[in-house]
Amino acid sequence: MDDSCVLVDGPWTHRFVGANGTRFHAVEVGTGPLVLFLHGFPEFWWAWHDLLPGVADAGFRAVAVDMRGYGASDKPPRGYDGYTMAADITGLIRALGERSAVIVGTGFGGMLGWTAAAFHPKMVRRLVVLGAAHPLRLRAALFADPRGQFSASSITLKFQIPRYEHVLTKDDAALVGTFLRRCAGPAWVASAGYADYERRCREAMQIPQAAFCALEAYRWAFRSVLRLHGYRFVKALQQPLVTPTLQLHGALDQAILPRTAQGSGRYVIAPYEWRVLDGIGHFPHVEAPEVVLGEVLRWAKS
Repeated sequence: MDDSCVLVDGPWTHRFVGANGTRFHAVEVGTGPLVLFLHGFPEFWWAWHDLLPGVADAGFRAVAVDMRGYGASDKPPRGYDGYTMAADITGLIRALGERSAVIVGTGFGGMLGWTAAAFHPKMVRRLVVLGAAHPLRLRAALFADPRGQFSASSITLKFQIPRYEHVLTKDDAALVGTFLRRCAGPAWVASAGYADYERRCREAMQIPQAAFCALEAYRWAFRSVLRLHGYRFVKALQQPLVTPTLQLHGALDQAILPRTAQGSGRYVIAPYEWRVLDGIGHFPHVEAPEVVLGEVLRWAKS
């Protein structure tokens, strides 16, 4: 498998952007204020293919990016710490010729959205988070809710095992499909479009080095707990967010439990909204794209 599998044709333009010392693959459509979309694990930019045309039609410049290590973006062996990946986002905003952007992130991309807004508040005009708790809220829940969030995070705990990337890509990346089915809402898994989406994610994860890079971010998140730079990272995140934030969360999310995510509002002193999506799992952007599109446009225009 090579990165050509993610260069899907459509009403968008593929381009490569240099930012923070790394070359990123981005998909762009429309003109206007920038809305930057960040995918989660185990996805790539295709996570946003349903939303990009609608956001562009509403008068925005919609850009979806393959995160560091994913899809057709560079896959350096290092740089998967929270500091560097947050700088990737702000570097992309500058490289795209903008001073600020609306950031929409899901899953791990949502965690990075929280981080970028905390570290670089002037560059994140508004924030929309899907299926992701504030990093400090998730950290607290892992210790305080062992039968809940800690159990739900068991698959990411396995990512700490050395060379687990070979397990992830084994049998045509079957574990990627297992993760998607486990964490998604049952209605979407039973839908006609699910099989194609799973196939694309499994193919993208088999691009050389993509699985290793995807796991490195989770490995840093856990291992940094015992290190000085991890302590400094937590201290920096304690700065309250001044970015207006909209948080959307699936009621059936089995990766980040709703009760874990709901406490994230305590870290925001700007306008903040929380909405639970009934019947939806960990991937609202593909399970209910019409609902998410409406909410993103409402928040971006407000």
